[in-house]
Amino acid sequence: MRKALRWLLALVVLIGTVSTAGAATAAEPKAVDIKDRLLSVPGMSLIEEKPYTGYRFFVLNYTQPVDHRHPSKGTFQQRITVLHKDVNRPTVFYTGGYNVSTNPGRREPTQIVDGNQVSMEYRYFTPSRPAPADWSKLDIWQAASDQHRIFEALKPLYPENWISTGGSKGGMTATYYERFYPRDMDGVVAYVAPNDVVNNEDSAYDRFFARVGTEECRDRLNGVQREALVRRAPLEQKYAAYAAGNGYTFDTIGSLDRAYEAVVLDYVWGFWQYSTLADCADIPADAANATDEAIWDSVDTISGFSAYTDQGLEAYTPYYYQAGTQLGAPTINFPHIEKKYIRYGYQPPRNFVPRSIPMKFEPRAMRDVDTWVQHNARHMLFVYGENDPWGAEPFRLGHGARDSYVMTAPGMNHGANVAGLVPDQKARATARILEWAGVASAEVRQSPSAARPLAAFDAKLDKRDVEREPALRP
Repeated sequence: MRKALRWLLALVVLIGTVSTAGAATAAEPKAVDIKDRLLSVPGMSLIEEKPYTGYRFFVLNYTQPVDHRHPSKGTFQQRITVLHKDVNRPTVFYTGGYNVSTNPGRREPTQIVDGNQVSMEYRYFTPSRPAPADWSKLDIWQAASDQHRIFEALKPLYPENWISTGGSKGGMTATYYERFYPRDMDGVVAYVAPNDVVNNEDSAYDRFFARVGTEECRDRLNGVQREALVRRAPLEQKYAAYAAGNGYTFDTIGSLDRAYEAVVLDYVWGFWQYSTLADCADIPADAANATDEAIWDSVDTISGFSAYTDQGLEAYTPYYYQAGTQLGAPTINFPHIEKKYIRYGYQPPRNFVPRSIPMKFEPRAMRDVDTWVQHNARHMLFVYGENDPWGAEPFRLGHGARDSYVMTAPGMNHGANVAGLVPDQKARATARILEWAGVASAEVRQSPSAARPLAAFDAKLDKRDVEREPALRP
């Protein structure tokens, strides 16, 4: 009888346990797909999803106000991408300051922290442009506010630490975002970010070009640049035929002659921005005795004769507008070229923007950012290339900066990165990025020399080459 009672009691308990477990299972919410979560964000819409092993990659549109101070006065669709790994990993917020790539790509900090990556197209770059475009709403605060809204929209989906990053104009963008919204990010990694504090004082660039590389390399480059201006007449005939054959016009800059000189004067700068000292072997050694074809080919390869045509300038109108209203633009001297050969010199950004778009320069904009960085930088890393002209006027840190660093990669150009730093700086930079992202191990905290990227290098996914922008653009 007791055995029968014990058996009956056990059966009741078992039935109860099964029933409870079944009820609990039925009550558990079904896991929500990350695409559904992204599309549940108000204003978010899907353009396409592209597969990549180990990730999910989404190209999206996000509705932004044209004017963040007056959100009711119109909106536009801003293109962003999301490289999704795991909601429990940190997130890197990247912008190059221009158009966004619609193919999967992982920036260096994303590889270091083995995280997700959100990438933003800068406002007013097509197709992320209001129609009609109110160009007065293209400024660094409005762009920083774009990033802030995207961060606020996606932070609930990606609750772990966030780091912003960008190269060149993207590095500038990451810095401006930090200045206006310093509580958003847990860290900033700004690569090769120019800092033109006083637009009319550019002697730092002249000093740079007087010492960069070797004397032999400088002489080769200077010789080709000078010779291209000495031979202006025959080479401009070639340029006219080239333009006619490709349907190029010169309404914005004003004339073929202006465009030709602009391309030639970019030659030396363009070489050091995108090439290395080893590439000097490809520069004609005796420019005075080189053929017209050799001079043309060298200038075209480095500067690009299409750059200052209407067709070459059109996509970059937003950059030149900003350069002429807030960012500033460099001007350098050419002591190796007689004045009689230079008609225009470095032309101002105003010459590269259609006259129908009004522009007025704000001299206090960059001074404000520079002062803020010196006194308030927190968890910021600036990386420069030793041979990159844009690094001649870098960001610097003052007494008010905390846990922030400026590092220079020896021999590197505009593609400088953490991987190119000397070993102790590379380890320290990697350790700080891991710490800011909240994924530094106890070993790394005790010994920064142990710091390594958490994700293996992927040749197709990881971007290590310099992002080339034609003509004199960061």
